[in-house]
Amino acid sequence: MSTLLKLGQSLIAVSILAGILGALSILGIRSTSIIESLELTVYDWLIQSRRGAEGADPRIVLITVTEQDILRQGRWPITDAILAEALTRLMQFQPRAVGLDIYRDIPVDPGHTDLNRVLVEHPQIITVTKLGGGTVASIPPPPALAGTEQVAFNDILIDSDGIVRRGLLFQEAGEQTAYAFALRLALLFLAEEGVGAQPDPDDPEQLRLGPTTLQRFGPYDGGYVRADAGGYQLLVDFHHGHSLPRSFSLTALLTGQVDAEAIRNKIVLFGVTAESVPDLFHTPFSSGNDTGRMIPGVAVHAHIVSQLLGAGLEGRRPIDTPSELQEWLWTILWGVLGAGLGVWSRSPWRLALGSVGGLCILGIMMVVVFDQGWWIPLVPPSLAWVLSGSVVTIWVLSRERKERALLMHLFSKHVSGEVAEAVWRQREQFLQNGRPRSQQLVATVFFSDFKGYTAASEKMTPEALMEWVNAYLDVMAGLVIKHGGVIDDYAGDAIKANFGVPLPRNSEEEIAQDAVNAVTCALAMEGQMHRLNFRHQQDGLATIGMRIGIHTGLVVAGSVGTSDRLKYTTVGDAVNTAARLESLDRDVVQETPGRRLCRILIDESTKRYLGDRFVLDKIGEVSVKGKEQTLMVYRVISHVGEDTAT
Repeated sequence: MSTLLKLGQSLIAVSILAGILGALSILGIRSTSIIESLELTVYDWLIQSRRGAEGADPRIVLITVTEQDILRQGRWPITDAILAEALTRLMQFQPRAVGLDIYRDIPVDPGHTDLNRVLVEHPQIITVTKLGGGTVASIPPPPALAGTEQVAFNDILIDSDGIVRRGLLFQEAGEQTAYAFALRLALLFLAEEGVGAQPDPDDPEQLRLGPTTLQRFGPYDGGYVRADAGGYQLLVDFHHGHSLPRSFSLTALLTGQVDAEAIRNKIVLFGVTAESVPDLFHTPFSSGNDTGRMIPGVAVHAHIVSQLLGAGLEGRRPIDTPSELQEWLWTILWGVLGAGLGVWSRSPWRLALGSVGGLCILGIMMVVVFDQGWWIPLVPPSLAWVLSGSVVTIWVLSRERKERALLMHLFSKHVSGEVAEAVWRQREQFLQNGRPRSQQLVATVFFSDFKGYTAASEKMTPEALMEWVNAYLDVMAGLVIKHGGVIDDYAGDAIKANFGVPLPRNSEEEIAQDAVNAVTCALAMEGQMHRLNFRHQQDGLATIGMRIGIHTGLVVAGSVGTSDRLKYTTVGDAVNTAARLESLDRDVVQETPGRRLCRILIDESTKRYLGDRFVLDKIGEVSVKGKEQTLMVYRVISHVGEDTAT
């Protein structure tokens, strides 16, 4: 039991180490951003899986400049006069905030003075500027509002794969802090609800709206690796799916087709959706380059506004992510679990089924957790699970192949297939440090030797002698294996075999069966000896007899030799006793010429296990070389009920 426990502990320790190393390898690969795109694809799928069923946010309305509006106006950009008229009509409907997502850094006459007047008179109107940066040029705000709180940037963050997943709320612009377009609009709406922006009491670096802290995006959040986290960013949750807010065209507004109640107390975003004006973006709901799933920039801002309103009024948390350390521990945990799968499976098919099952469980967990507002990376733990499981399975199978090769080398040619398979099934108890461990057990030891071998060998050439000996040994060895014995050694014409090894017997009944098998094997050898002698006699070859000694007792069984030349054998007093029984002097055991071909001797230790199955001839107490005490020796004649004639 202690050996089995040590083996199990060793296997567990190696598998845990393999799981940790496998997980660290995956984390190392992840740090190179190779799997970032795959992780973001999974994130997009998770976003789609939790799309809102309630439709668009009813607190937001879009006024859009469509392709038909541009054709009606006969020009682009539309004039300041048209913008001034549209904004004037909107303000009559008493919205809480209006966001003009159309650049007006330069006049578009006619109507520039009128537009400036409308913008200045209505502080609820927020206009846009573009911060730009890098290769993207900046665009200033309308000059009439420069430096006021009616200006906000409308820059949209786009990931390397062209998809919008993050929103920018603040950005340092020189010595000033610039506000995002969506944030300005949300704050105007929330102000009338008594909700304002303030630092989180536990972490002043975090922004709080009402009851909700807006988790600031970091460069390693979720599946990102070294992302540009400048400014104050958050993950856009697209809570309302790909549903767009209720919208009205510019023409509908100008011609009085918009009802005042549709605008009152709402946030109105005024932007362009015309196909000829490029302002379309991919979101997690996009399918590759399917432009049918792209949405205009004004709709992206609407999603962010809706998310901020949900945080300030409904306590809806933004998507949160675990710390980098927690992600590492999570990945390592799945690496260790995958290693455990490899130890358990021990076969490619079971590994495949277990891996698929584990991935399904992990995927379901990710969906459930994501639905609760947490984005835990899926790809690193999945890869760690599969990699560790595969590596450990390969290692276990490789080790088992070596162990099996060793066992088969030791036993396959000397035992029956059933015994070899039994040894393999119980290898955890049988092997220690990669080789058969020594163990004390009760076995029946069997020695056989030819009678008349020397005289016969003098009359044959070496080649003929070898062929003649092998004719006998092949048959005799087959009988040993057939009766459950393990051939230990050949010494010229002699055979040493053990019954009751290599697996220890657990009951007296099993030990008795080994003794019965050994004696039965000896009698079967005698029968085969008759047949071989008859055939050899007809061929003019020499004939021989056989001496067999059998003893049942304690032996130490184990392997001797080097790893390259390993041999499984038994040692101990029982082995010596069996050898002495086989070689007892002729004057001790009188043999009637021609009466029996084989002399089969046992002692009292074996006799007590045989019961009344065999006919025995009591020889008496004899002294054997190397033993102080005498042995009560019996000669086996036959099975009970068999004809004992020669």
